[in-house]
Amino acid sequence: MRSLTIARREFGSFFATPIAYVYIAIFLVLSGVCTFFMGDFYARGQADLLPFFEFHPWLYLFLVPAIAMRSWAEEKKSGTIELLMTLPVSTTQTVIGKFLACWTILGLALLMTTPLWLTVNYLGSPDNGIIVAAYIGTWLMSGAFLAISQCLSAVSRSQVVAFVLSVVVCFIFVVSGSDIVIDAFKNWANNLVVDTVASFSFLTHFDAMAKGVLAASDVAYFVLVTASWLFASVIIIDENKAD
Repeated sequence: MRSLTIARREFGSFFATPIAYVYIAIFLVLSGVCTFFMGDFYARGQADLLPFFEFHPWLYLFLVPAIAMRSWAEEKKSGTIELLMTLPVSTTQTVIGKFLACWTILGLALLMTTPLWLTVNYLGSPDNGIIVAAYIGTWLMSGAFLAISQCLSAVSRSQVVAFVLSVVVCFIFVVSGSDIVIDAFKNWANNLVVDTVASFSFLTHFDAMAKGVLAASDVAYFVLVTASWLFASVIIIDENKAD
């Protein structure tokens, strides 16, 4: 319950400033550009949303760190983190509350793309079950991006530093399964090492999700990544509090 209270407080603070509105607007615009222009939505001649979903890892790579960078960095810079830590809530509850607030905004941004879904149904007869599964998959992936970004926000007092660190770490998670990286490892590593590196990639696990396949292993991967980085956030915040 206390996590939900913090989540409501954080959620309200995002809409008390232009941050949430700007994020949602940029997400919608870039999603449309990637889908219709870069994804050749009409030229493909298929009634699906694959051109929409396949760009999400790259959109989240920059947009999620941008909205998450203030989560802890701003608290530390303004000194309000000391006040926050004196409240009758645990660090875990606070971390979860902040995460839920941002994750809800990411979900809201996704929800506002449903007119595109309606457009696909107007133009053809898509498999809506696949589209629903892809929406769930992309929201799970956004949670992993968010947990990483908020954890790195707890490392620095500077939002800019937090943003840069988040982009770099998230980029590693995204490209570790790309052909360029895999080919580089194949030149000197055995198959076990190559498969291990690829298994850390968001692209590897999201590819099937974008096509509507919610495999248990892929869902578990994003849940585990999210939980691990949230746990790391708790440790970092507790260490700062001890100092």
